[in-house]
This record gives sequence, structure tokens and C-alpha cells, in this order.
Amino acid sequence: MNPIAQAAVPTPVESPEEDKPLEWEPRVCEASWWQTRQSRESLVERLLGLFTDPSAVLTRDKTRRRGLSKALDWLDGQPGGTWQDRWMASGADAAGFEWTDIPLKGCGVTKRHQRDELATGLALLVAGQAIRPSYLWLLRQRLTVMLTETRAASDPDAFQRLDQLAQHATAAARSDALNKLTWIVIRKGGLVSDITVGDCIELTAALEKHHFRGSAGRPLFYALLKETGVLPASAPLRMRVLRIEGRRSVEQIVDGYGIECQAVRDLLVEYFTERAPELDHVSLRSIARNLCRLFWRDLEIHHPGIDSLRLAPEVARAWKERLAHIRDGKGHPVRPRVNFRSELVFVRAFYQDIARWAADDPARWAPWVAPCPIKASECATKKSRARVKSRMDQRTRTQLPLLPALLRAVDRQRKDSEARITAARATPSGGRFRIAGEEFERCRSGQAGRVYATEVATDRRRNLTHEEEAAFWSWATVEVLRHTGIRIEEMLELTHHSFIAYTLPTTGEVVPMLQVAPSKTDAERLLLVSPELAEVLTAVIFRVRAGNAALPLMSAYDVFEQTWSPPMPFLFQRRYGTEDRPLTRSYIRECLVATSQSAQITVAGDPLEWRPHDFRRIFVTDAIRSGLPPHIAAKICGHAALDTTMGYAAIYPEDVISHHRAFIARRRTERPSEEYRELTATEWAEFLSHFELRKVALGTCGRDYATPCQHENACVRCPLLLVDPAQMPRLEEIHANLIDRLQEAKDQGGLGEVAAIETTMAAAAQKLEAMRERASQPSTVHLGMPDIRTAAGRFTDQGGGTAG
Repeated sequence: MNPIAQAAVPTPVESPEEDKPLEWEPRVCEASWWQTRQSRESLVERLLGLFTDPSAVLTRDKTRRRGLSKALDWLDGQPGGTWQDRWMASGADAAGFEWTDIPLKGCGVTKRHQRDELATGLALLVAGQAIRPSYLWLLRQRLTVMLTETRAASDPDAFQRLDQLAQHATAAARSDALNKLTWIVIRKGGLVSDITVGDCIELTAALEKHHFRGSAGRPLFYALLKETGVLPASAPLRMRVLRIEGRRSVEQIVDGYGIECQAVRDLLVEYFTERAPELDHVSLRSIARNLCRLFWRDLEIHHPGIDSLRLAPEVARAWKERLAHIRDGKGHPVRPRVNFRSELVFVRAFYQDIARWAADDPARWAPWVAPCPIKASECATKKSRARVKSRMDQRTRTQLPLLPALLRAVDRQRKDSEARITAARATPSGGRFRIAGEEFERCRSGQAGRVYATEVATDRRRNLTHEEEAAFWSWATVEVLRHTGIRIEEMLELTHHSFIAYTLPTTGEVVPMLQVAPSKTDAERLLLVSPELAEVLTAVIFRVRAGNAALPLMSAYDVFEQTWSPPMPFLFQRRYGTEDRPLTRSYIRECLVATSQSAQITVAGDPLEWRPHDFRRIFVTDAIRSGLPPHIAAKICGHAALDTTMGYAAIYPEDVISHHRAFIARRRTERPSEEYRELTATEWAEFLSHFELRKVALGTCGRDYATPCQHENACVRCPLLLVDPAQMPRLEEIHANLIDRLQEAKDQGGLGEVAAIETTMAAAAQKLEAMRERASQPSTVHLGMPDIRTAAGRFTDQGGGTAG
């Protein structure tokens, strides 16, 4: 096999079974029991006494006697000491539905009554516990008589009690549950009270493997056993808990990737054990997939015998090239890996963690310290994050104005679906009704109680019950998410206990609050329940309660921690078959996809699809645009860092301008009102005259408004004088005149006058020098036209060097 293909699809390793309680194990099938050891005479006497009436002359009883005799004649000819041994030796158990071909082989042309008589006789042997066929054989039969007679002969009181307990379910669901319990009794023997959790698991696995009717997903039989106390108290309330894979140990996770080097395997187990407390279970398995499968297992496949983290440059380079693309089963690149840099981050963190931990525990980690084969620049995700931020902002800006249209669409869809199903229930089978311009014909009611109708225009059969459920939960999801901004997993974890009445300490007013359970940041928070949100939650509670005094209790599966919650009254739940189940993330997404398609909201001609997390971004953006401080928005959304909240906010440039203007307006309202009164004509004239007085002979005075001249009009010496370059000749004339005055003052002995003139001359000389420097600089610089070179940037010469 191509080694690259092996890297793409690692060799699977079967994970060990998790430790389960002893009562969860299936019962071992007995090799021999008293019914199967009976002699033919005793067996016939017992079975005919159980399943026939000797005093009555009925065709059914005659058929049973002939069938039993033929079945025993056939089994008598098989090797074995018991009837079960003879049954298994005949090969009929593995033949399934065509088992009658074995005893009728060589009898010429077989007739239907011959097969019927054999089947009837064998049914009596099974119902009388003389033989115990495998699930493979049982699940391929259609012998209703066999199941009915087994219930009547084995444990009639228990089966009758379970049948009465299941009267709330449909006839089909009740029959399915009783059949499953009967199969277990046939296969394992004993009474209904002897059934274990392991027997239920074993039957469900057999149904998934051999049955084609989807019966494995119908858990009523397990619920009946749990409700009647047959199963122990430690058994979970729902069968789904046993069918869904739970948490796996670190050893099981690592061993699932088939790492050959035992030392590296042990290192990875220690590494993940060290990091497990800070990660949820899904994140831990995601990192394990990266390090075990994409990194080390790939290296083992392409470099057999590798046992060190110190990678040669060519080995590291080849690994990065393989990681950069998603590959098919043959190892050929299919497309670039989108999260390539993110995958590199995990490997780099692996090397850095070992190096850092080696300083604290050198005996444990120091032998594995090695240079990291990934540079920091290779993990830079700033550009990719900026592109994602830009794309998400554009999506939010597009959706925010269209949110009212979506709200109208989900509300109309909910009301139309309610009107359709209400009209259909009031219409007899075969009758027609019209709702919202569509004409329907009512179909016959099914055993499950669902309402179906055929759309007359298209002749399409529609499940009105499913449509009404999906429309309601789409409406509830959109309303709750847009009013709260919570995550989808937080919404699905809301319970009836999430409502809290908070009394304001100042006014004593009672305010309804919604408690959001710890989720991504492991910090609970309280949200104010607005009247609109309260109306939505009231509708949800009224629907889920369905006329009962309280909401049903159920366990929900945490997909991140891969654990089950204790039974709780979840708000987002619905009836699924014979049991109540919490809504899942996938169901909510399916509902929103259907809503997006029916809403027909398009952008540039393309349909706009709404996702649960879109409403969180819309909530943050709308809140900050409306003036909510970002740090308050961060608390409402449960963000630990303010940058995370600002990453959700898609603020327009005009929003920044409008908010800045509003900020200035608020600041003005806090200032004294006399500062913002209207100016008088006298004050305006005085303001203009100030700037007229600032014009002097050599330029312009730069003193502040309403301030006098502090240098007594000695402008040449004033540092605030802004000299006009056009007045340079005048300044040179003044400087020459000062030289003459200086000589005159020295001749006359006026030392005070000499000092004043020298100061003025120094200031004039300084201003002249500054004006000459400004005049020497050209006002514009000609840069010329750039030429186009034949090569730009980096190039490689023949010697392998680079330039640029």
C-alpha cells in the first residue's frame, strides 16, 4: 500500500471496553437446561398441553400436532445430546429465513403447507424453550405466533403488566417493545425479571447488525424495564446513554492511533494526562488527533523506526509538505488544508511545553527536550484571523438590516404551520382544506399519531406534524438567541430552574432574570428577561409541559465533555417516538436551514443562510451601536477579555462618527451653560479686532487671543513673531541700522544702550539666518519617473545564492 495513503488513513486499533458494573454485563447463554434435555415423549406431552386443547377438534391444533411431529422427526436425525445441540448441528440457525430448505431438502417439489407445518412445529419448540435460536435467526423470522405463545407460556403476568404500562404509546411502539422483550426471553431463557442491562445492550447491537427496520432506535422496551424496577437503580434512565460513546481514558485515546514506538506512546500519554485538567474532552481528543495521527503516526509511516523528537531538517520539511494538503485514500493531494497553521501550533506547543516542564521536573521531561521543527513565523495567524474577522463583519453587516425580515418570516411560518395542522386535524381522512392559498387533502392517520396531508397542486405528501415542530423551534431559537446573545449550547441547557426573581435593593421591584449555566468560560451569568423574551419562554414552557403539572425530566448529553447530565427539566425538548428528548445542536441547525430556505431572503441574488452563532454577533454589534459600553457587553456575553467582545462587533465607520458626536454632545451638557450662549455683535467685533492687531510690519504676532503684548512691541526680539519671508530686506535694513546705533552708543559711553542693542541684533541675526535657510530650500522636489527593472525582489542565481 502507498505509504502516503497509510498516513491519510491510519491503522485502526480497537479500543478496550470501558469498565462497567457487573449487572450491566449480558447473561451467558446456557449450554444445557432442563427443557432442552427432555425426552421426545415428555417434550411432546408438555408442549401439546401448553399450546393445544386435547378436547377440541380444531384445524389449528391439528396443524400444530403435525408440525411438531415433523420438526422433531427432522431434529431426531441430527447429532447431539440435547434438542439445542441438534438444532445448532443442523445448520438451520445460520440459514435464517430460508431454514426450511434444510429439512425439506431431497423431498422433491415442496408445497407451501409443508413449510407452514414445519414453521408451526418449530415455533412451539421455541416458545416451549426446547431450543434457543440466535438473534440472527430470530430477527429474520415473521412468526407472530411464536412470540405470542412465548409470552403466554413463559411469563404471562409480567408481559400483561408491561402491556398495560405501555398503553400511552402507539400500538406499533407497544408491539415493538413487547417483541424485543420476548426475543430476550427466548434467547436467554428465564423470566422478564431476569433481564439485565447487558441483555438490552446485546439485543440492540444485534438489531443494528441484522435488522433493517430501524428498530434499534426504539427504546420503549428499556424504559418499561426501568420503570417497573427490573433494571437496577444504577442503570441509566435512557437507553441512549448506553448507545452513545462516553469519555475515554487518555490511554485509550492514544492507543487508538496505533503508535508503534512504545517510548513515544508513553510520552504522549503523560503529556495528555498533564494537559487534561485544563481541556474539555473534545478538545483533548482533537489535540490527540493532531499529535498522534497527523504528526507522529505520519512520521512513523514515512520513516520506520523513528524514536526521537529530534527531527532532521529534511524530515521536518517533508512532514510539513504532507500536512499542508488533505489527501485521498491513495495519498494524492485533494485540496489545501485550511487550518494548516493551526495544526502547526499544536505541535509547536508540544515541544515548548516539554522544554518548559523540563525545568521543573528534569527527570521526567528533560530526555525528550529537542529543538522545535516549527518556527514562530510558520504559526503566524494574524493575517488569517484578520481575514476571518473581515468576513464575519461583512456577514454581520449584511444580516443586521435583514433581521426584521427574518423575524417576520419565522413568525409567519409558525402561524401558517399551526393553522395547517389545526385544519388537518379537523378534516376527516380524504377531505380537503385550504390554508394560506394552498389546498391540501388529508391523509389517513398513521399509528404514530402524526398528521399527513397531500399538497394538491404538487401531489406531494407532507408531514404536517414535523413541519409544525420545526417551525415552532425555529421561531423560539431565533427569538431567544437575538434577545440574549447566548451560545447555542447555553440555550439548549436552559431549564425551568433557570428563572430567578431578583429584587432591586433600591426600589424593591422584582425583576425576572435568566441564569445561564457555565459553558465555554466556566462562569455562570444572569441576564435580564425582557417582556418580549418572557413571552417566548412562556410559549416554550406551555408547549413542553403539554398540560402536565411539571416539565418532563431528562438527561442531556454534553458533546464537549462527552458526559450525561442528571435528569433536569430542560426547556428545549420535544417528544421523540415514545420518550422525551432534549433538542440537539444538529436539530436546531436543520430547523434554521429549513427556515432560511422558506424565508427566501437573498443577498445579491444568493439565498442567505442563518446560523445560530450569527445572532450572537448581531446582538453584540447592535448593543454597542446602541450605546451599551463594551465592558458591559462583555459581561453579558460571558467574555473573559474585552478584545473578544470587540471581535464580535462589526461597527461601521459612520457609527464611530455618530457615537463620537453623541459623546461630544453629552460632554457639552455637563459643561456650564453660559459657555455655549450666543455671541453678541460687540464680542464678535472684539474677536476680529484681535487678529487685526496681530499684523505687524515684519510679519504676524503669534500671541494667544485676549492676551496683551509682553515685549512692548519689541517685535525683533519677540520669539512669537512669525516673520514674513517677503520682509527680509526690511529686516536686513533694521540689522544694518542697529550696527550704526551700536557704534554710536559705544562712542557716547551708554553701556545700557549697548547691551539692549546687542540683544536686539542677536535676535535679528537669528531670524535672518532662519529666513535664509527657508529661502535656500526649494518649495517642490522633483523625484523623477521610476524605471521598471527586469527583476525585482528575490532571485536565485546559478550558484544557489539569493539577492534582493
